[in-house]
Amino acid sequence: MAFAKGYAATDASKPLEPFTFERRAPNEDDIVIDIKYSGICHSDIHQVRNEWGNAKYPMVPGHEIVGIVSAVGSGVTKFKVGDKAGVGCFVNSCTTCATRDLDLEHYMPGLVQTYNDFEADGTTPTYGGYSDSIVVKEGYALSIPDNLDFAATAPLLCAGITLYSPLMHWKAGPGKKVAVVGLGGLGHMGVKLGAALGAEITVLSQSLSKKEDGLKLGATHYYATSDAETFKTLAGTFDLILCTVSAEIDWNAYLGLLKVDGAFVLLGIPENAVPVHAFSLVPARRSVAGSMIGSIKETQEMLDFCGKHNIVSEIELIRMDQVNEAYERVLKSDVRYRFVIDAATI
Repeated sequence: MAFAKGYAATDASKPLEPFTFERRAPNEDDIVIDIKYSGICHSDIHQVRNEWGNAKYPMVPGHEIVGIVSAVGSGVTKFKVGDKAGVGCFVNSCTTCATRDLDLEHYMPGLVQTYNDFEADGTTPTYGGYSDSIVVKEGYALSIPDNLDFAATAPLLCAGITLYSPLMHWKAGPGKKVAVVGLGGLGHMGVKLGAALGAEITVLSQSLSKKEDGLKLGATHYYATSDAETFKTLAGTFDLILCTVSAEIDWNAYLGLLKVDGAFVLLGIPENAVPVHAFSLVPARRSVAGSMIGSIKETQEMLDFCGKHNIVSEIELIRMDQVNEAYERVLKSDVRYRFVIDAATI
């Protein structure tokens, strides 16, 4: 085993603090990555503060990880020392389950999260990317295109795939009208990726304060949802609506913006149940659906797509000791559009 340095949460009510811990010894199918950058995801905050009720302390968050391979096991064929590599939201899955599906592995039993979980042995804790190194099976690491800005690539490992997967599943592309609800860490990736796929993108935001950004990122239209006229003007317009916000909004009003057979897809998760009326769905055969990250295979496809189109996240680079301040700013939507930690500052 080797020691790693990072920042950890030790209690739901306490700030993250410096933490030294042991990484597991690498096996023959593992690679060791010297972490260079790690993105901050809103789900990090939920888990650190035990808002989902599943916190395991001490917890080293972070599942948007990029770095340089520093060692490889004897059985590794995908990576070599010196390669750029990334780690996303999970580091293992059930390889013997009867239901195993490599295209849908993130929805199958046996998924091992990058942090706040246990390895397949059930006893070794997983620690995430707010640290200087990580050991991971080569099959759960991603290759990073050389042309992409390294730091700004980190959020693609969660925010990027979270938007890419539903865009692909619901076949966004030329001739399709797609609305993105919320222009934040997730939403801005939906605009970039959807526009690159050739879809006509509309941002639906509480206000017009980010309109200039939205249009620069690739949106064709930008509307304020605080204006009741928006819902009249856009009634029956969209093939697909991607809702990236976790605030409790009137889903019925947004369902009215869909065409026949349109889909309203949830990416943000509200704290409480939101009512949906049958007549918001039945007369136009609309649907409400959800989507969660993507498989390793699809995540690599997303990274390759981003490499081809030179797509990265819009970021603010911070020092490790600024993480607690960054959490508070995320909660205030005071970032455009994703914080990334420089691991060299640990």
